[in-house]
Amino acid sequence: MHFVMNENGFSTELEFGKLEVSSNEEFGFRPYQLLVSSLAVCSGGVLKQICEKMRTPLHSMDIEVKEVVRNPDVANRVEKVHLHFKLSGEDLSKDKLPRIMELTKKNCSMVQSVVGSIDVIETVEII
Repeated sequence: MHFVMNENGFSTELEFGKLEVSSNEEFGFRPYQLLVSSLAVCSGGVLKQICEKMRTPLHSMDIEVKEVVRNPDVANRVEKVHLHFKLSGEDLSKDKLPRIMELTKKNCSMVQSVVGSIDVIETVEII
């Protein structure tokens, strides 16, 4: 990746397209939004793969970011992110959910990258 400074932040050209990053939401994605998005979407992708491997394919998944806690005294750092997964699928039972969520957290590269720095809480419900 290669980022270039512009008057409102930074931009980069990626295979999918241009990514604009700025501390001002009017001009691009804020860095913390990208961080939280990476945690949520990586976890969601891993969760989907685990369900497929367990022969429990999902019909739908919604991921809600219920809480982001930032510390204004320490560079406004992200300290906690609560992700809530809403799932529907065949043979999806409450009995399988603890194992699915354990494997999801263990195998998500983005969550594992912030272990010890950011408390990532993952909750789940069947809809």
